[in-house]
Amino acid sequence: MGYSTLQEAVNDLEKNGHLIRIKEEVDPYLEMASIHLRVHNMGGPALLFEKVKGSPFRAVSNLFGTPQRSNFLFRHTIDTVEQLIKFKTDPTEILKNPGMIFKLIPGLIHSLPTKVSSGLHSFSTTSIDKLPQIVHWPKDGGAFITLPQVYSEDIDSPGTANSNLGMYRIQMSGNEYIPNQEVGLHYQLHRGIGIHQTKSEAQNKPLKVSIFVGGPPANTFSAVMPLPEGLSELKFAGSLGGRRFRYCYDENMNLISNDADFVITGEVVPGITKPEGPFGDHLGYYSLTHPFPVMKVNKVYHKKNAIWAFTVVGRPPQEDTAFGNLIHKITGFALTNSISGLHDVHAVDAAGVHPLLLAIGSERYTPYLKERKPQEILTTANHILGYGQMSLAKFLFIIAKEDNPKISIYNLEDFFTHVFERVHWERDLHFFTNTTIDTLDYSGEKLNSGSKVIIAAAGKPVRTLIQHIPSNINWSALCNNIKLAMPGVLCVSFKPFTMYVNAEKEMEELTSFLTLQNTDGIALIVVCDDSEFAAYNMNNFVWTCFTKSNPSHDIYGVNSFTRFKHWGCKGPLIIDARKKPFHAPDLFLDANTEKKVDQLFTSGHSLHSLKI
Repeated sequence: MGYSTLQEAVNDLEKNGHLIRIKEEVDPYLEMASIHLRVHNMGGPALLFEKVKGSPFRAVSNLFGTPQRSNFLFRHTIDTVEQLIKFKTDPTEILKNPGMIFKLIPGLIHSLPTKVSSGLHSFSTTSIDKLPQIVHWPKDGGAFITLPQVYSEDIDSPGTANSNLGMYRIQMSGNEYIPNQEVGLHYQLHRGIGIHQTKSEAQNKPLKVSIFVGGPPANTFSAVMPLPEGLSELKFAGSLGGRRFRYCYDENMNLISNDADFVITGEVVPGITKPEGPFGDHLGYYSLTHPFPVMKVNKVYHKKNAIWAFTVVGRPPQEDTAFGNLIHKITGFALTNSISGLHDVHAVDAAGVHPLLLAIGSERYTPYLKERKPQEILTTANHILGYGQMSLAKFLFIIAKEDNPKISIYNLEDFFTHVFERVHWERDLHFFTNTTIDTLDYSGEKLNSGSKVIIAAAGKPVRTLIQHIPSNINWSALCNNIKLAMPGVLCVSFKPFTMYVNAEKEMEELTSFLTLQNTDGIALIVVCDDSEFAAYNMNNFVWTCFTKSNPSHDIYGVNSFTRFKHWGCKGPLIIDARKKPFHAPDLFLDANTEKKVDQLFTSGHSLHSLKI
């Protein structure tokens, strides 16, 4: 059984205790986002906003807010989809289990998009300003669509077979956009729609784009799926939703998703960009204002009683964490099957996903050596950094499964303990300098510019990690508020960062001081603005350490050296994770909005049943 509409999914969630209606009128400026964040953080239900100020349309959020709810939405089809992905990735799977083909037939049938001749009859039209103008964070540049399904076709091979459906954020208002006539599209040129745009611009032709909002949850989820080559998002949506993707074209030849609640159609005109942003993003900072493509709006369609689907993006974990969990569940096999020797990989959500990857590989090279060291896992690490979205990673920690077959990449403290007991800082750091990083990551000095580092650990432990703050080191002259984040890892508060020329002198002074101290058992020292915050829990630690640092610029070490272009250190590694002047601002909620939202959780109001 699949959902034919978003309303069906909402009804199913409500019937089974997964959704609450908010009957009071709520302001889309900050209030809706604040409510969502509060309910999501408590592991609460999906939210149906029945009265959105300034809009005739209802809105729903937190649909995918927990792994349990995501699995509930796709409970009838997810096993079949997992098998389809396995078969697509490795066709020999069918030889191992021939009976599988009969289970796959329904999913294969549902994967075929179907054109509907009378699809437009169920739509009415509206304008951009009538849609819920949700502003999530105080410094956002305007209202954004946060769960869009952005559809485009290859101009050389038009049609659904070579289409792309991706989730790229859309700015509906603010900046220099002409109201109701233009919206901003934020995407990178290497993504599917970017490739389509490049081809269209080469022919000096506009790229036709359709933006779908709502519809069956499978359609929304398909827009974020990293799919194997040759498997389109529309096919995946049909298989996961248990219902063929239905579409038609309007008079402007924009594709319409017949099951969507809203469809915004238009064209990306060659050579035209406008400032897009700021926007509170998934790293926990604002992505700043930069030029991005503009879509000229043709029409805005909506269904009767349409529901606007949205989420709130911010410092993780957020609703997109559940997306990540479900993606890994469905495609984890494909990844480990594609990279030889890889057992598991984890893009750490608490660190903003792209800044930090943890991986487990095999170390089978030269097993006769008395001293095992990273060899095969370095080959695996390079494969990982060349694979899809994982190429955006900054820090990649990789270990050998043979050293502890029971280790889990999802227990962060255990994983890091395993690494820091074994890593040789003189040998096991491998840098990529002057390279590209995630557009949303501002730890480099320029947009898209930064560095990466592989930290590989294999073999027996080489140190016993400290369990307490050493009492024999007098830090007072340099640092204050020393905190133990985990065994072997210290966080120290330091003076605010000013510029790199000063930072290098400061870190040189710190490393010179530590050279004279007994640092046995200390593997890592994180220099930060607030050590108490950074060491409070593992989420704070990985967010502070890995989102606020650029490996080539911010890694130092005690007794460091460079030999034949290889950098290492003989004492503890030091990461300067202080906030830099060129970093984007952190995300903070608006205090006045928070006070207004408090009322919804009091007696007699819609959210009183939830515990704050």
